[in-house]
Amino acid sequence: MNHRQILISVLAVLGLWSTTAAPAAAQIYSWRDANGHLVLSDRPTGPVERTYRVQNAEEIRTTRPAPASRTVLYDDLILEHAHLNDIPADLVRAVVQVESAFNPYARSPKGAMGLMQLMPATARQFGVRNPYNPIENVRAGVAYFRQLLDRYENNDQLALAAYNAGPGAVDKHGQSVPPYRETRDYVARISKMSSRPVTARLKVIYKTTEIVDGRAVPRYSDSKPTSGPYEVVTPH
Repeated sequence: MNHRQILISVLAVLGLWSTTAAPAAAQIYSWRDANGHLVLSDRPTGPVERTYRVQNAEEIRTTRPAPASRTVLYDDLILEHAHLNDIPADLVRAVVQVESAFNPYARSPKGAMGLMQLMPATARQFGVRNPYNPIENVRAGVAYFRQLLDRYENNDQLALAAYNAGPGAVDKHGQSVPPYRETRDYVARISKMSSRPVTARLKVIYKTTEIVDGRAVPRYSDSKPTSGPYEVVTPH
């Protein structure tokens, strides 16, 4: 990868940028440090190999680690919608961290947008006008995650897998986490980051009662009855 390609890649990482006022034509300087690593900056601090002139720029972006305080900015918003949707706030917080690193302007190559990386169809489904607005984005993202939890009977693993790969992929693989490395890593990372591990899928047992010779006889099955009353037995 050449200097210009590296520059373009670095400038694409919005989550690691901070904004600095600059003249209408800004300069970006590049050089190698003592370890041979490429350094990009708006200010030269040593011998410069190349410079890049940014025409008509009212501001420039320079690389700097995102402050930890960024996560605090959205904490009240996450707590509000996690409570409204009966989802642990730590789980939502972990999803936001993995999806966008708390960058409200993040956009994936596939078109996912904002803090919770909403796809355009999901944004339309939940009436989002501006997916880069944190309030709209978190509201829709948490509501969508709640919808997935309902679909998979509060199974965190399956809901997370569906959030990453889509519910079609989860259903295609027998309602289990698809065998995609990205999806499995995604579920594992969020499990590790949240305060509680995401729940593995438990086999649901259905109890029905049949009258035999005037006596009530319980019957158990892992298939949901198509008719009649039943109870769900949660395995211990």
